[in-house]
Amino acid sequence: MSKLHLVFGGRVKDPRELDFVDLAGLDVIGFYPDYKSAENAWRGAAQKTVDDAEMRYVIVHMHRLLEPDLGV
Repeated sequence: MSKLHLVFGGRVKDPRELDFVDLAGLDVIGFYPDYKSAENAWRGAAQKTVDDAEMRYVIVHMHRLLEPDLGV
């Protein structure tokens, strides 16, 4: 199984947390087969909103959610 990663973001209530304001309005950047690709996509998306403190993008390690017992 590839190490699947999801990159998404959106407006948050507090920039120090991950409480998204509008779940329907999340900006899904995409799914990536490795962390390096996901990080590149994350950097690109985050850089576009660098001046907006209420926008936050994250990388989710989907492979850890799908197979938590692997410990990878």
